[in-house]
Amino acid sequence: MININLPEKVKFIIDTITAAGFEAFAVGGCIRDSILGRDPADWDITTSAKPEQVKSLFAKTFDTGIQHGTITVLIDKEGFEVTTYRIDGEYEDSRHPKEVIFTSNLVEDLKRRDFTINAMAYNETTGLVDEFGGMEDIDNCVIRCVGNPRERFSEDALRIMRAVRFSAQLGYEIEENTKQAIIELADTLCNISAERIQVELVKLLCSPHPDYLKIMYDTGVTRVVLPEFDRMMETPQVHPHHMYDVGTHTLVALKETPGDRVLRLAVLFHDMGKPETMEVDEDGITHFHGHQVVSRDIARQVLKRLRFDNDTIYKVTKLVEFHDYGNGVEPTKTIVRRAVHRIGEDIFPMLYAVRRADVLAQSEYQREEKLGFLEDWQKLYEEIVADAECVSLKTLAVTGTDLIAEGVKPGKEIGEILQALLQYVLDNPDRNQKDILITYFKENLHNYSVPS
Repeated sequence: MININLPEKVKFIIDTITAAGFEAFAVGGCIRDSILGRDPADWDITTSAKPEQVKSLFAKTFDTGIQHGTITVLIDKEGFEVTTYRIDGEYEDSRHPKEVIFTSNLVEDLKRRDFTINAMAYNETTGLVDEFGGMEDIDNCVIRCVGNPRERFSEDALRIMRAVRFSAQLGYEIEENTKQAIIELADTLCNISAERIQVELVKLLCSPHPDYLKIMYDTGVTRVVLPEFDRMMETPQVHPHHMYDVGTHTLVALKETPGDRVLRLAVLFHDMGKPETMEVDEDGITHFHGHQVVSRDIARQVLKRLRFDNDTIYKVTKLVEFHDYGNGVEPTKTIVRRAVHRIGEDIFPMLYAVRRADVLAQSEYQREEKLGFLEDWQKLYEEIVADAECVSLKTLAVTGTDLIAEGVKPGKEIGEILQALLQYVLDNPDRNQKDILITYFKENLHNYSVPS
């Protein structure tokens, strides 16, 4: 028998509802995660009580989606969603039912849920309610729709992406009928908002199996939500440095990338400009000159289309643009300081992970040499940080105020002088002292000197 350790506040809600003569169960993802030994992110409760009846039992509630039977119960400022058992009416837009009918039957409520592993309920009196084989599918590592998969996906097309996302998060296979329904109904994802598509894509990319994006390609999902990836899968790389097509290279690189949202997005987009820039020389070797800038522009376009925030767009596009920066160059501290200045102090620390993943997804040709260069870059960067060497105007020992005190008129000339002094310091970090820089300004930047 399955025993699930319900949080005290969840037990209190369930006990309060059942003491009033109704049924109540913890349900859905919290039960799945508990069985898998994970800490649930939140706890949802389903009940035979109608919303107004639930509201009468608790001191603090607010209406979350009362038209669909959901209210939020507040216990010590923590919210728990409580939803009345319901049967959904006909769906018209691959998202919303025309009507919701409340029911007193738990199984009828569980029938409308997406996958068997999410269609289990539990309370301490009844134990586990598993009418659709969720435990068996967990044991067999399978994602399977509850009932007819075409009906489930027609009710909410986003479930198509959720199936692949759960597969990636758990390392499960998608059951054959469920997969076939995904193939048949992938086009209905065009009815889903960009914001919801974004959430599922990021969850997949940040999962233990980001390369399961290939399942989305195989089932026609990316053709609808990320057609740029399909072009990558169809673009060969015939070159000693590569052993995969562009798309497969990206999938392998994703597996080699830390599970950070920005890093995984950057690796997804880093070669997205290659299909557009591909050239084949007389020996049949492929080349992709300028793909970094084209990839950056495509990344910006797609991220905006999927409604990503500006900070994410900025970081990802910067990483994409510079993911090849310094490849094959044996670095010096001057080279690295100038790279940090050009790329940005905020972005440069993230670049190593992207570049390393890129190398590990290439052929073994010169791989150790490439990794060695990367390690040298990283080591020198860490030394620059440890020594607090100046790489930007933020830490330059001279400010605009100092230049005005030397007689420079306020205006664009101050910025130009500061940039010239910064270039000097990038080459001579020990010169980053106010008196030295003022002297250098007076002796060398004659164009900006003030007449005596």
